[in-house]
Amino acid sequence: MDEPKHPVTTVDRTLQIVEIIQELDGAGVSEIAKRVDVGKSAVHNHLNTLANREYVVTEGDEYHIGLAFLGLGAYARKRNEIYDAAHAEVDKLADETGELVNLLVEKGGQGIYLYQARGDNAVELDTYEGKRVNLHCTGLGKAILGFRPEEEVEAIVDDHGMPAETEHTITDPDAFFEELAEIREQGYAIDEEERLNGLRCVAAPITDDDDRAIAAVSVSCPVHRVDDERFYEELRQAVLGAANVVELEHNYS
Repeated sequence: MDEPKHPVTTVDRTLQIVEIIQELDGAGVSEIAKRVDVGKSAVHNHLNTLANREYVVTEGDEYHIGLAFLGLGAYARKRNEIYDAAHAEVDKLADETGELVNLLVEKGGQGIYLYQARGDNAVELDTYEGKRVNLHCTGLGKAILGFRPEEEVEAIVDDHGMPAETEHTITDPDAFFEELAEIREQGYAIDEEERLNGLRCVAAPITDDDDRAIAAVSVSCPVHRVDDERFYEELRQAVLGAANVVELEHNYS
């Protein structure tokens, strides 16, 4: 995204404060002031304005994100064409597999969880709708990048790097691009404990008429509970089938 020619400093500072509160899962004035490098009185002014509009709430000495953001987020998601085409299929896939099913889109070189559905045996993770993650360490992200032009992927890697989330994360660009070529050939991506230890995911891209990935869908499950046979056969086929249904709904409805 291009930098604004005439940024409004006050608005930018307010959004910084909101992001810090979210990142820290609640924060006090002193911590926020240290993070944004401004005085406590200025931070108080921002927080009081946000609190007056119910965008933040106080819990003791800490500020937390308020429910006013929930309406904005729900509205933004509802306007998204991929969500409209995919959420019913994501629910169906979760019911059929009993696992955690995720829908991810790419914005600004990172992944955003657009929707999640939980089957009866779904694992509890640190993810939630709206959470941002790096693309290189998730099956969802790799499924998207495998169906993007190489120069675009290179730009994303340059901007965000390839930090190691676990000892299994691919951090070498050459090895990463080799895997993306395999993903494009086979049509799906695998994440074997690359973002979280003990978790494996199988993901498939959702592509447009030009074969460009616009989203991805995945099933996530614990390594200890789901063996290779079920993972590579049942779950892989289920994810590929769901992605195909969503593509048809999005591209031809």
